[in-house]
Amino acid sequence: MANFIGFYHPKKYYRPILVCIITLALIGSGVLYVKASSKLKPIYEINTKEKKIALTFDISWGNNTPAPVLDILKANNIRCTFFLSGPWVKQYPEIVKRIQEDGHEIGSHGYRHINLSTLSQAEVGEEIQKAHNSIKEVAGLEAGLIRTPNGDYNDTVIKAIQENHYTGIQWSLDSLDWMNPGVKNIIERVSARCKPGDIILMHASDTCKQTDLALPDILNALKEKGFEFVTVSELLQL
Repeated sequence: MANFIGFYHPKKYYRPILVCIITLALIGSGVLYVKASSKLKPIYEINTKEKKIALTFDISWGNNTPAPVLDILKANNIRCTFFLSGPWVKQYPEIVKRIQEDGHEIGSHGYRHINLSTLSQAEVGEEIQKAHNSIKEVAGLEAGLIRTPNGDYNDTVIKAIQENHYTGIQWSLDSLDWMNPGVKNIIERVSARCKPGDIILMHASDTCKQTDLALPDILNALKEKGFEFVTVSELLQL
């Protein structure tokens, strides 16, 4: 057998454990890789001592998870930022309207859920504008914030974002709810790691089965620590 990770032959019963560790490390370092390969950056967080944070939700699929998430946010009187994909907006306009009525901010999550770094600057611009037009048609607003699909970007993508009068938004704290790692794990990850100025990534797509179950405890834990929830745009004003 060839050397495992270049220099070490693990015993057979250790190999599955090492594979899991390496896989998780690669997932966790994905954002770091993107940052290292690009000179232009979106906004990850705000440097502030004020205990204000922005809770954000991406939505690209389904209509089951958004309602429970919105119910929980409303019960806790919390406003946040939703990044919505163009096709989803057109498919579920009634949910978009509720997001607006509840006072949340709407940003773009692009059009096709693909890695924009694989496209030319003109093609990225087309994706941004298609999503922009969908949001404008349904919500009647000019979105100005965008989170790219999969958080993927390079210099070309950032230039296209700026060219189309958008601000690119990433995140500083990933809840990992998209992995469905267990409700307790999601709660502990967010509540233990949150700090002032964080932009927290969560999802309200139907593929995320544990988000609404973890959300109440996350909100309670962060409130107890004295954090105030604001929209991304409000956080950018600090």
